[in-house]
Amino acid sequence: MSSSQGRLQSVYRLMDSVCTPLAQLAARIVFGQAFLIAGWGKLSNIDGAIQNFERLGIPAANLQAPFVGTVEFVGGILLLLGLGTRISATFLASTMVVAVLTAHSGDFAGVLTLDKDLTDITPLPFLVAMLWLMAKGAGKLSVDQLLASRAGGGSGGG
Repeated sequence: MSSSQGRLQSVYRLMDSVCTPLAQLAARIVFGQAFLIAGWGKLSNIDGAIQNFERLGIPAANLQAPFVGTVEFVGGILLLLGLGTRISATFLASTMVVAVLTAHSGDFAGVLTLDKDLTDITPLPFLVAMLWLMAKGAGKLSVDQLLASRAGGGSGGG
């Protein structure tokens, strides 16, 4: 490895050590807050949420709507804290898959005709963020990290 390649690798490692924890924190705050609000919206207007789920053809809407509302509300809080992040992100990702397949399934036609881009399909950026948090965990600035360090585990993947 040449000295310039070595310096470049050092810069990349520095960028990773600084940017990754900040990106994890930012993703948790931005998407955690959004999920919290979406979940609270469903829970505080459960009849409207049930009707919406029924309109979308989601089976057992009277069970699914409060379940999804609770997953989003509690999951959002947990993301904000960085507590149980990988598990929370897994549950939240599953709600986004259902949203893509039901409420937003018709949106893909616009992507194919170049009338829309993939970020116009609201659940997709949420799904991508949750997949990233599932893979990377909560990061250094989280309750998961605090608990791992206290337990002697070091890396708070959470």
